[in-house]
Amino acid sequence: MTTSAEAPASDSRIRASALAKAFGSRVLWRGLNFSVNAGEMVAVTGPSGSGKSTLLNCIGLLQPVTAGSVSVGSVELTALRGGSARRFRRDHLGYLFQNYALVDNATISENLRIAVDARPRRHRPSAAELEHTLDRVGLGGRGKEPVYQLSGGEQQRLALARVMVRRPRVVLADEPTGALDHANADMVIAALRSFAEAGAAVLVATHSDHVVSMCDRELVLTAH
Repeated sequence: MTTSAEAPASDSRIRASALAKAFGSRVLWRGLNFSVNAGEMVAVTGPSGSGKSTLLNCIGLLQPVTAGSVSVGSVELTALRGGSARRFRRDHLGYLFQNYALVDNATISENLRIAVDARPRRHRPSAAELEHTLDRVGLGGRGKEPVYQLSGGEQQRLALARVMVRRPRVVLADEPTGALDHANADMVIAALRSFAEAGAAVLVATHSDHVVSMCDRELVLTAH
């Protein structure tokens, strides 16, 4: 297992071994073992407090695990530190947050640019590709509009477009349909499925039976 962030882009399998997470004396989970294959979409379910969002945050290098290891392909994520962790998160991970994590006072186009400008120039999409991505999520021709004027559903679609332009190996979606109407929820589910079909490993934390039914299988967390 390597700790380099430069693993082959085609190697997207997530593997977790003996994973544990605790906050002081409160244990969310321990001895957690699972894998998500490239091309697979897996629902993470469980009651409130079982640590679904925390699990995604640990895989996404936003929080440390208490014990165990997580790898993507040949890269052991739990061994990455500092710049290596930031580069792996930037180059290989796509995250759909519950709060969308957009820049409210920036425009739609500026939010897309923020998502790609940190990447090496040779990997950045063109202006035409960015506009095509906005078309795919129903926001074509609206690049100059500020984010704070968008509805919740439109903000989620923009967040989804931001993941699309990055073409990640791993997609982590935290309750991605929780605040959406049926049409927007189905659009997000279809997009997540398209990531898997393109070879990404996709993990979706959800309370929705509909989302679960659209996934390949289910990882159930239990509250301790």
